[in-house]
Amino acid sequence: MGKIVTFGEIMLRLAPEGYYRFVQAQSFGAIYGGGEANVAISLANFGLDSLYVTKLPKHEIGQAALNTLRQFGVDTSKIVRGGSRLGIYFLEKGASQRASKVIYDRAGSSIAAAVPADFDWDRIFEGASWFHITGITPALGDNVAEISLAAVRAAKAKGLTVSCDLNYRKNLWSREKAAEVMGRLVTSVDICIANEEDPADVFGIKAGGTDVNTGKISREGYKEVARALADRFGFKKVAITLRESLSANDNNWGAMLYDGGEYYFSKKYPIHIVDRVGGGDSFGAGLIYGFVKGLAPGETLEFAVAASCLKHSIEGDYNLVSVEEVQKLAGGDASGRVQR
Repeated sequence: MGKIVTFGEIMLRLAPEGYYRFVQAQSFGAIYGGGEANVAISLANFGLDSLYVTKLPKHEIGQAALNTLRQFGVDTSKIVRGGSRLGIYFLEKGASQRASKVIYDRAGSSIAAAVPADFDWDRIFEGASWFHITGITPALGDNVAEISLAAVRAAKAKGLTVSCDLNYRKNLWSREKAAEVMGRLVTSVDICIANEEDPADVFGIKAGGTDVNTGKISREGYKEVARALADRFGFKKVAITLRESLSANDNNWGAMLYDGGEYYFSKKYPIHIVDRVGGGDSFGAGLIYGFVKGLAPGETLEFAVAASCLKHSIEGDYNLVSVEEVQKLAGGDASGRVQR
């Protein structure tokens, strides 16, 4: 089994204590995270050979971000050093009917200023079997979109399985720009991952009978969405998380998988949220684990949903759970009883 390579931006996350609002904060807790980095760490925790690619400044803050990847066993040997700053995002946790808020301060970061010559994809993909990217990375600028496109094409040419989480971020680019760039990028993608809003935001493919603002999710509507995505872009598999938002603290969590022939729907978990950032990334990592390990489609989906369910109970971006913990939940033990 070859390495699993992910490419993107790792950032410094600054958040007020608990549920304090930005305007109340006297201090901010500092940790690190980012879409593809979160996937890399999940996979390393699951015992897979995980390699993360990015560009980080040479100073101590860049080194601290690199160290957090190493701490969890991620291969950082292909990370490029250069540029002047690490991207930052500020997070204000929502509660009850007050939504969480994210403010980005990532313009001019090392990865946002990267050039195609920074990354030798032939060398990076040596010994690799899988490549994962999200729609966040090409949204960082035309130069990073060009790098991302070169990466997926090189991975495809080398015979790697390519997965992409659409991960639309309205604060980074417009729907029109996302559709144009992602429409080119996903032609090299085998497995498309999305949340319940991404297909509509990026490609205008909407689920009938669904209103995400009221938590109403239509299974039949998302069957149509998955099939439309697969038909338009030739995806071998489409996975969509189905979050029913009851409030900022309480959601129903599940997902579906379409493999071109069958539709699979997971069990639904009622979750009380500790930290929802990274929930989608933990789902993507769970899918990759299941597919790499040769699990059946339904079993893979249940593993991914259970992994992401557990992530919602963990502070920070990273999903710090073991395969055994995920399997226990996927197997039906959702009691949360003390283990001793």
